[in-house]
Amino acid sequence: MIREKLKDIKSGKLSAKKNIENFLKMIKENKEINAFIYVNKDALKQAEVVDKKIKHGKAGRLAGLAIAVKSNINVVDMPITCASKTLENYYGVFDSDVIKKIKQEDGIIIGMANMDEFAAGMSGESSCFGPTINPACPERVPGGSSSGSAAAVAAGMCDIALGSDTGGSIRNPASNCGIVGVKPSYGRVSRYGLIDLSMSFDQIGPLCKDVYGCALMLEIIAGKSDYDSISYDKPVENYTNFKKTDKLKIGISPDFEKLCKDKRIYTLIKNCAEKLAKETNSKIKKINLKYVDLAVQTYYPIVYVEFFSGTRKFDGRKYGRKIEDSCGEEVLRRIIGGKEISKAEYHGMYYRKALRVKDLIKKDFDNAFNDVGIIIAPVTPSLPTKLGDKINPEEAYAFDAFTIPANLAGICSGVVKAGKIDDVPIGLQIFAPAFNESLLFNIMKKWEDLNI
Repeated sequence: MIREKLKDIKSGKLSAKKNIENFLKMIKENKEINAFIYVNKDALKQAEVVDKKIKHGKAGRLAGLAIAVKSNINVVDMPITCASKTLENYYGVFDSDVIKKIKQEDGIIIGMANMDEFAAGMSGESSCFGPTINPACPERVPGGSSSGSAAAVAAGMCDIALGSDTGGSIRNPASNCGIVGVKPSYGRVSRYGLIDLSMSFDQIGPLCKDVYGCALMLEIIAGKSDYDSISYDKPVENYTNFKKTDKLKIGISPDFEKLCKDKRIYTLIKNCAEKLAKETNSKIKKINLKYVDLAVQTYYPIVYVEFFSGTRKFDGRKYGRKIEDSCGEEVLRRIIGGKEISKAEYHGMYYRKALRVKDLIKKDFDNAFNDVGIIIAPVTPSLPTKLGDKINPEEAYAFDAFTIPANLAGICSGVVKAGKIDDVPIGLQIFAPAFNESLLFNIMKKWEDLNI
């Protein structure tokens, strides 16, 4: 769909201005979805400039496309609120690396998307601006924390969206909303300009209705940055040049099956794996990921400590209000938890222990990828909760059990539509080795083509 739209825009069949007008109308008519915190008031003027570039043959690869941006990614002169009262009146004073690259390719930032407060959530309900509604299944949560980004794509309010993924925050809402989402390998995309939840895990990535749109966006935003020390100087391939992939070994793990509370989900994913294997002349191999059941317990101590450290700048002096006095329940829980874990008397014991288990999980995946090309798993162990349902933190954190491992291992992972259960969208999660996004996109595109 994105490929065809770009052809229409560059051929003059559809102007950039008309494309943006259509989206602005959709946003206005669907305010109840609450996908956006802010809509770019200069979007039409910027589209007119792009149309002039197109006429002169100087337009970039995203010419005239509408891009929604999660509200923890800095865009100059737009509110960067992290969906929190802490930063309610804070406006970006610079463009993050990913936004610079999008603007260089003539993508138009249509607005700032809603999210869980400070990306600390997995349902899309903790924003101080109100919950995001799931366009694909309004009675169920859209998933988080990139809830607005996923909902904007699913509701047809933008062409492509950016989210951030710390432990599943792109893939979870992509699954719940029935769209495509990708978490790149750790270090593939610069985080400069991203307000971190956890610097050891965060990656910015794309959401779109089709694989091509995600591949194109990642191609543009990926690469080494002088402003981000963890960004790797690895070649960025032509991800949109999809290649035929067959005779793979596809890994599935009984360890994921054990953790899947709703066995219907695992059955659906296993059937998808078998279909993909048949269509690609591949073999399915069971793999051992013996430490994956410790993923949630490993992830959260690290996140708590790093989030506590990262939020010390929100002391009410330079950036908005003091965070402890203005944030919501989940954000405060993580701050207090991180403070307790960080106390001198513990000597960093829990944090260091979590880092050691993180290494074991990474080795699990490294060993698995010696035997298989990709690994297939569910996105969540249960169907998304109903909007407004109250669940305890342990139950909420368990929803990340299948997505967190990719962040702990630093590998790339993507989600495509698997089907529906009880009329609720279910995503198919594909893991690929670190910095092998080309393989990931080839498999995702193959699955998409099989199910169009």
